[in-house]
Amino acid sequence: MGKVPRSSVSRWLQRLAPGLAALLAYRRRDLPGDLVAGVSVAAVALPVGVAYAQLAGFSPVVGLYASILPLLVYALFGTSRQLIVGPDAATCALVASALVPLAAGNAELYLSLSVALAGLTGVFCILASFIRLGALADFLSKPILVGFLNGISLHILAGQLGKLAGVPVAAPGVVPATVQLIEQYANYHWPTLLVGLTAFAVLLVAPRLLPRLPAALLALVVTAAMVAGLGLDQHGVAVVGAVPAGLPELKLPAVPWQLLDELAAAALGLALVSFTSMMLTARSFAAKNHYEIDADREFAALGAANIAAAVTQSFAISGADSRTAMSDAAGGRTQLAGVIAALSIGLVLVFLSEPLRFVPIAALAAVLVMASISLLDVRSLILLLRFSRIEFAFAMLATIGVIWVGAIQAILVVLILSLIRFVMLSSRPRVDVLGKVEGISGFHHLAKHPQATTWPGLLLLRFNAPLVFFNANYFKQQVERAVERAGAGLHWLVLDAMPITQIDVTGYFMIEELRATLRQKGVQLAVAGRYQELMAWRKKHALEDDDTLYFPTMRKAVKAFLEREAEGGAGEA
Repeated sequence: MGKVPRSSVSRWLQRLAPGLAALLAYRRRDLPGDLVAGVSVAAVALPVGVAYAQLAGFSPVVGLYASILPLLVYALFGTSRQLIVGPDAATCALVASALVPLAAGNAELYLSLSVALAGLTGVFCILASFIRLGALADFLSKPILVGFLNGISLHILAGQLGKLAGVPVAAPGVVPATVQLIEQYANYHWPTLLVGLTAFAVLLVAPRLLPRLPAALLALVVTAAMVAGLGLDQHGVAVVGAVPAGLPELKLPAVPWQLLDELAAAALGLALVSFTSMMLTARSFAAKNHYEIDADREFAALGAANIAAAVTQSFAISGADSRTAMSDAAGGRTQLAGVIAALSIGLVLVFLSEPLRFVPIAALAAVLVMASISLLDVRSLILLLRFSRIEFAFAMLATIGVIWVGAIQAILVVLILSLIRFVMLSSRPRVDVLGKVEGISGFHHLAKHPQATTWPGLLLLRFNAPLVFFNANYFKQQVERAVERAGAGLHWLVLDAMPITQIDVTGYFMIEELRATLRQKGVQLAVAGRYQELMAWRKKHALEDDDTLYFPTMRKAVKAFLEREAEGGAGEA
């Protein structure tokens, strides 16, 4: 049996584990940057992991578990050199929204459901990669995703205010929770509020005075020292408490079969939202550093990372934009930065878990509030309002959906909004009346170039979309309106076929109806562009010849019309 060529092994490894292939070809000159970046990411991931575990309703150590093996697994299977995966504010909010009603206060069941949810999310992601659904990253439009994340931001913000004030807030929803918080003004626990405000002060001031230190880590260190030094935990200030030392136990998740339907629905939504959010981060840093990523392999890598989260008894994860930005800013250039970050967090769990017990819950709430504010994208809303009121309205509807029906149910709202927007754009494309602009090649929309040259008796039209069942009737209506506006002197209508990338059966019959209508009015139908394709298509389907004229380009169609006009035959069919 002969040896397998090294090139074949490399290609196989590149397909299966792109990150591992990159690590095996590691360049030593990247090590200093990756080492600094890995430690910097760990310094940010530690407080964030603890805080996001609190957001998702888990013990702080569960958030650290979610920051170790998933990060290692993504480094092996991902195609992004900079992306850091781990606990994410939006994902954690979705996890909590999905599981709190199902667990009904049972902490053990809650963790079991979380592990099963992470595993199912991972399985769905891997299945999606096999059937090449990476294009889903493009399905949620920017306005709808901005609106959804803004809603998640407000959802997180409302959920943390009670912890900052030291009062219980049990009301569901953003508005009821805010009202309940205001009503409990007289019961605020002022030492807890003081700790929270101290954390806010550190988070706001540290980036200016100590830009090289992670502000979130510094805030937790300062407030933990404050609690330990003043004994505030003995005066009603809630703290994290004992954090078990050591690495997580690895075991397969147990799926509660009676709740499988609810978990599967939540896992599908989680897979879509976490993948879309992750791809926005991964693509932006790939563009910044001049390399390409593979969306389908990213789907598989996210799935593998979520299964790793399930195996380590934690919760679903996604791409982390702030930690990815930290890795890039600190000089991280390869997947090794993520490996070093994971190993650093593991070392902290093994040797430095004791100090974590003094971390106050109010400080974690402050970190989460700042994270939620960073999710709130007001600038994009202003730009949307300036560029398109329709897109702005879709963004606001997505935000209202999260506030009104909750994070998990809002995923369905977002999907419906995306579908509606897609149908609107596809079924009602722009129909251009064209003319010739002096000094510019081609033919151009008269609405943008009113000085363009047109010819009496000739109408040039461009339909900017495929001609299929859901826009065929609209196509016919728009063409007939343009013909009516052209008046009785119209002899030829030339349709630019270049933007019409596809015609289905409905579209074909609609063109036939239009041709018959034009014939009755004495107007000749001509089609310009895609000549060879159209001829091959007509031959394949054995279509009979009709009186439609076909030209390879718009220029040749116009030339033919002018020649017939000069010969006095422009009105002949």
